[in-house]
Amino acid sequence: MTMMKQVITHSKYALLAALLLMLGFSACERSVDGLPEAEFSSNPEVFIDGFSPGLEYFPFEGSVLNAFTVDTETFFGNRGASMRFDVPNVGDPAGAFAGAIFRDDFGGRNLTSYNALTFYAKATRGGTINEIGFGQDFLGNEFEATQNNLQLTTNWRKYTIPIPDPSVLTQSRGLFWYAEGPENGEGYSFWIDELRYEFVEDIAQPRPAIQQGTDASQILFIGSGAQVTGLTYTANLGDGQDVTVSAAPAYFDFASSNTSVATVNDAGRVTVVGEGEAVITASLAGVDAAGSLRVESLGEFIAAPTPEELPENVISIFSDVPGFDDVPVDFYNGFYEPFQTTTSNDFEVDGDRVLAYENFNFVGIEFNQNVPTIDASEMTHLSLHIFLPDTVPPNSAFRARIVNNLGGAGGPESSASATVSNNTGLVSGEWVRVLVPLTGMPDRSNLGQIVFDSDQGPGLQGSTIWVDNIYLFNANAAN
Repeated sequence: MTMMKQVITHSKYALLAALLLMLGFSACERSVDGLPEAEFSSNPEVFIDGFSPGLEYFPFEGSVLNAFTVDTETFFGNRGASMRFDVPNVGDPAGAFAGAIFRDDFGGRNLTSYNALTFYAKATRGGTINEIGFGQDFLGNEFEATQNNLQLTTNWRKYTIPIPDPSVLTQSRGLFWYAEGPENGEGYSFWIDELRYEFVEDIAQPRPAIQQGTDASQILFIGSGAQVTGLTYTANLGDGQDVTVSAAPAYFDFASSNTSVATVNDAGRVTVVGEGEAVITASLAGVDAAGSLRVESLGEFIAAPTPEELPENVISIFSDVPGFDDVPVDFYNGFYEPFQTTTSNDFEVDGDRVLAYENFNFVGIEFNQNVPTIDASEMTHLSLHIFLPDTVPPNSAFRARIVNNLGGAGGPESSASATVSNNTGLVSGEWVRVLVPLTGMPDRSNLGQIVFDSDQGPGLQGSTIWVDNIYLFNANAAN
């Protein structure tokens, strides 16, 4: 028998707007102040044999648009239809992955009576769905929650995704979403059925966390800011299984131990307002979150010196100087495992971005993979400024090296470098210029990488280094 599949589109009709208007009037009651107060449906069903009322399908940009179909031949139990998702192979011209949101376009639903999204699923092969959850609505995604790497089998199995705090879902529109790519380069299919919200009695042991549950710290300045990251919620399902979801900031209540130093808003954005220390913590539904962010404010920021070169004589790689337009870059920290220890904790002060490298040993900036290499044939120097906020240890040296024809791509690889050390001006508490002459390179038309390292002065390893105003310039041009 040929499999019957119904393709769902997300077309909108004027009739829908009229229905919404009628529903809006019929589903109102008078509040105490005399204004109408909308009551939203508490229907827990998302997909049971078909779309629940108001549900619409919106594929992600870049995904296979028809990756989702309604399958009337494969389903769980005695129900007559399921959701089928066809993940493409690598290189499929129709799209690189399968992904979409399923949104309630009847104004939203009141999900405060439920504590989990549940469903049955199976696949044509064992695999893991990269991301799956709820709260994505293309309207701000305020209450997004995501489970990563959901493991599938070839048999039907029930899955439960806990809601971090149901009390805030009074008007939820993003009822379900997923994103999945090929497994080891190959596509496959999976099915989801009986997709609904439930109150699951044995969900217990709520454990929210920020900063991935660690006590992180960051050095900042007045006017700068930071984002509380690593927001998660873990719950036990009663069978011994813990399920962790990434949770949007709106589920959390944030607090600062010292608002004269740093404040934090509802989105977890920290703003430094004074000198000193403050600790940012959070709670979720009255439960204290593990982890914290300690902010150490050094007071007013000392900006890097403004370059004297004219923009027309410069190729900018990282700078906020007016007229210095940065060329495309693959990354400012290509984490080269397993030997690199350098991590990034970049910050911004009054619109001035600064690269902040911590636990420094070496780090690479690359512009050769998904962006063009740089033709610096007319340039004579690479310039950058570095700042060490802590005491410079003995036997410290910082080297900057720029590479042409990286890995032999385009011709013989060559490089130029410059080093500053304890004996040549490497000091703490002030900006130090590092100037790399390029004229010794016979070819500099295919630059693809800049590397900072401590190879010539291992005392610098483990230090924090800030970098700003990375650019190439022509010293022979009139400035």
